[in-house]
Parts: sequence; C-alpha cells; structure tokens
Amino acid sequence: MRESDEAVAELSAACAADLRACMERYPALFPDPPMGPGLAVKLAKAVAWGAPWCSARELRPACRTSLWIFAVDWLIDTRAADAAEVRGIERRCLDVADGGAPADGDDLAAFLAELRADVPDDAAWRAAWRDELRAMVLAMGREWGWNDELAASVRRGTPTPPVTLEQYLGNADNFGSTWVNVAHWATLGDPAVRARLGTLRAASGLVQQILRLLNDRATLGRDETWGDLNAQLLGADETWIKQRIADLTAECENLLAGLPADCAREADYLRRQIAFSTAFYGGDNDYWDAL
Repeated sequence: MRESDEAVAELSAACAADLRACMERYPALFPDPPMGPGLAVKLAKAVAWGAPWCSARELRPACRTSLWIFAVDWLIDTRAADAAEVRGIERRCLDVADGGAPADGDDLAAFLAELRADVPDDAAWRAAWRDELRAMVLAMGREWGWNDELAASVRRGTPTPPVTLEQYLGNADNFGSTWVNVAHWATLGDPAVRARLGTLRAASGLVQQILRLLNDRATLGRDETWGDLNAQLLGADETWIKQRIADLTAECENLLAGLPADCAREADYLRRQIAFSTAFYGGDNDYWDAL
C-alpha cells in the first residue's frame, strides 16, 4: 500500500499536474478567482489520500470528475440567469452522458465527453455513471431553485427558508461524491466491486450526506456571502450536525460490514473519504477561493 506521507505527496503532485493541464485546456470553466491554482492541489490531495494504493493514471478519472463538478456547480449556482438556463445546462450534460456530441464551443460538454470516454464500455458501469451524473445535476438545479426562492423572499423583506433541513440533506447528490466514486470504481473495473455496486453506491450516498454536513459546518460565511443554502441556515446547530454525522456513519458502517472480503479496499476507500473531509473541513479549509 502507498500510504506513507511521502508516497501520497508524490501521488498528489502527479494528479495535480494533470488537473492543472485540464484547467489550462478549458480556462473559461475555471475562472480565477474563485478557482485558482490551489484547487488542483487540494482536489488531488483529497483523491490521492482516499486511494493511496492506486497510480496517478488510475486516479485520473476521479480527479478529473471532481474538477468538472466545480465547473458545472459554478455555472448553475452563479452564472445561470434563470430556470431556463439551468434546464439547458442539465440537458447539455445528459445529452453527452447518453453519447451525444458536444456542441461547438461548449467547453462544459466537451470536458464531460472526455470523462465519458474514460468509462469502460460496460452496460452496468455506464448506466451507474449516467444515473449518478443525472442525480447530481438535477440536485444542483433543484438547489438553484431553492436559492432563487430564498432570494425572492429576502427581496420581499420576509426571508423564508424554502425547504426543511431534511429536504436539504436529502438533496446531497448535488455534492457529487458518489458520481466521482462510480467513475473511480469503473476505472478499476474490479468484478467483485461491480457485483456489489448497489451496496457501495448506497454506502457512498450516506458518505455524501456526511460530506455535505462537514462542508456546511465549515463554509457558513461563504454561503451567506454567495447566497447559497447551508444546513446551519436551516436550523442545524453543532449538536445536531455531530449527532447526524454519527448516525450516518453508523448506518454506513452497517452496509460496509456486509461486504465480502474482496471489497475491503473499497470499504476503506469510503472510510478514508470521511476521515479526510473531517480533517480538511475541521481545519476551516475550503476548495473555493474568495471571490
């Protein structure tokens, strides 16, 4: 296993170099600020730490998929002028996911087509990849609508949360980590993982909710400035967040405990995601730069 600090640093550096090349290839998708050169370094470290037994080539799809999420999130959250534009972004993404060719000049779709090309030509992997992409972009669009409702209520002088805390957490697909995980597992192509993909995706969905809460606990100030929803703005205090993370972690462990021995590494991969994000967000870190 490549788990020493030196090995992970070397792996991270190789992954970061590839991500910087992607950002240079599609500069319009990654404006600086808020997506400066530090984004590649932080994403690479997170992915490398989660699977230090892999090579940089094996981690390339997970890294690039993570990077693409920042581009689509930025376009939906801050650049879409209305619901019609959000729906257009969703259609462009899903058209490419279904095998369509990106339109000329559509960098978002072009980069997504590169990610699609990395998915093995296998019906199960491609369906899972497409389903998780769809869940993510629709969840992003749903949250855009909630943010729009919140902004309208603020303009009326009667700020009103548009959703409950449970509805918000149930929309954690917008975080995108399960889509990244499916891309990673598809790249490795392990038959045992393929056979247990349903359980792994369910466990990943719980991890995704944990990461959503860890992120929200650290980024309240940014979300207030950018006009984004946050669990804390919907009534979640520190006690509630800690207890919910503990409950979700226990539920995830129950699923992982039922996996066979030949999926032990994938179970560890999900546990390491929780551990890394707990430390990352616990140190008041953020992937985004200030505007």
